[in-house]
Amino acid sequence: MTGVNLIRALKHKFHVKTDAAIAKHLGISIPAIALWKNRSHVTPRQIASLVHKASFQSNVISPVVEFFPIHKTETPQRAAYEVFSVTDTVGPHPYRTGLKDELLKYHGVYIFFDSRGQAIYAGKARKQKLWKEINNAFNRERREVQTIKRVAHPVRRVAYGTRERQIVSREVNLHEIATYFSAYKVPDAMINNLEAMLVRSFANDLLNIKMENFSD
Repeated sequence: MTGVNLIRALKHKFHVKTDAAIAKHLGISIPAIALWKNRSHVTPRQIASLVHKASFQSNVISPVVEFFPIHKTETPQRAAYEVFSVTDTVGPHPYRTGLKDELLKYHGVYIFFDSRGQAIYAGKARKQKLWKEINNAFNRERREVQTIKRVAHPVRRVAYGTRERQIVSREVNLHEIATYFSAYKVPDAMINNLEAMLVRSFANDLLNIKMENFSD
């Protein structure tokens, strides 16, 4: 088989037409594709090496976004919050729209950070996409694991009084304390173990209720 025939067959297999597109799938440069096409004969060992490289590329963990500032926004039904809105005072926001589109595409892991940039929660999105799972966690009840000292001040229009108000521990959700989040695209086979590594490595810092285990 010639290099040209190999590249042509790979393009057909991946349903792409350009050298740039097949280079992206294989995890190699466009000049490398040109070198492959110039080969008059391709050996099985060379093909195996190319397949191995492509397989490695498909298992790479890559960031979707890191330390993105959270802009807490009510959902249209006002039943929950989202980590950000795709619109601002001007109209559709191109960067946020693109980021949401990426989060809607992939499975992976994500991390919430507080205002100091310290990680406070790590989670996974394997059964559903990152956008859905991130927002679910953002609103999820934290029970006894996540509390802060607070005072219940009146919310109604009442006069200020000198009565002492008790400081007590109150449960809080991530949407009350998270300031940034990061999200990473991860192959499905690696998601459980990567989340387990994050949670177990920082067990005394993260506010995760469950201690995740490594899968077999």
